[in-house]
Amino acid sequence: MTGTRRTHAIALFSGGLDSCLAVLLMLRQDIEVTALTFMTHFGCDLQDRSSCSHNPYPAAEKFGFTVKLMQLGQDFVDLVRNPKYGHGKNMNPCVDCRILMLRRAKEYLEDVGADVVITGEVLGQRPFSQMRDKMFLTMREAGLRGRLLRPLSARLLEPTIPELTGLIDREQLEGISGRTRHRQLALAKEFGLEDFPSPAGGCLLTEPDFSRKLRDLFTHQAAVTFSDLNLLRVGRHFRFSPRTRIIVGRNQPDNEKLLGNIRPGDLVCEVKGVGSPITLVRGEISAEARTMACAMTARYSDRKNDPEVVVAWTQNGQTGTLPIAPANAARLEPLRV
Repeated sequence: MTGTRRTHAIALFSGGLDSCLAVLLMLRQDIEVTALTFMTHFGCDLQDRSSCSHNPYPAAEKFGFTVKLMQLGQDFVDLVRNPKYGHGKNMNPCVDCRILMLRRAKEYLEDVGADVVITGEVLGQRPFSQMRDKMFLTMREAGLRGRLLRPLSARLLEPTIPELTGLIDREQLEGISGRTRHRQLALAKEFGLEDFPSPAGGCLLTEPDFSRKLRDLFTHQAAVTFSDLNLLRVGRHFRFSPRTRIIVGRNQPDNEKLLGNIRPGDLVCEVKGVGSPITLVRGEISAEARTMACAMTARYSDRKNDPEVVVAWTQNGQTGTLPIAPANAARLEPLRV
């Protein structure tokens, strides 16, 4: 406390157990907390409990702190394409991602005149991004030395300025390290934190299938739109040519998402009157690409065993049909992303 003003912490808040506990350790000291929940186009979905972010509002309402949503947008897409500190096993730029979030938190801290940025990081919990050297690196690169507090591991790390000046009581912080969660679960019980998600595997960038599709997209497109990124989460993907992608829906939800992402110039194919995928073609669409898309649509429709299937197509308001034999697996596999 400084006079009548409460110490103010800006939290990186995913809604998971560790970030919740970091906030609660601050609230226990009567420190004001503003939690920043960052969103990207790579699976940080507040409604998905397997995501890297979770709905932050139930905890905020229960314990009494403020949440602000922040979209990282194109800056994050550019970072994923070319991270300074490299990718993890797949397309996950964990160190660069943390630095970007911390920089945004620092900007917000300066805007509102807060005292410290906090995170739920635990020393040694994640081998790529939460080792001591990486934690120091992200703090330095974000320009937060002395102003970045990890409450769950604070007593194992260098004291921050708010601790040294008495704004935060270091003795009430934790000294947790490693991947076990025994102490976190004990703290959750102590604080009355009951509804928290299981540890997530990470965002979509940690998933091999999604990463393969994203790598293919970056390889073949200099400019990538958010619509392009949304399509990576949907259907079977095929690379027909360096400038042409074909995406075939797997089920009705896929079909609806594909229809919701149509852009001018896209070709859409479907077999009318039976169970059929929606097939979307994006890029340079030649007659050969349209023929292949129709053959793929026939193959994955309920008429896949017929010698010939009539496939309907539409593009830029024009429509037509193409009677065609369903594509065979030998032709499709070399195109599959």
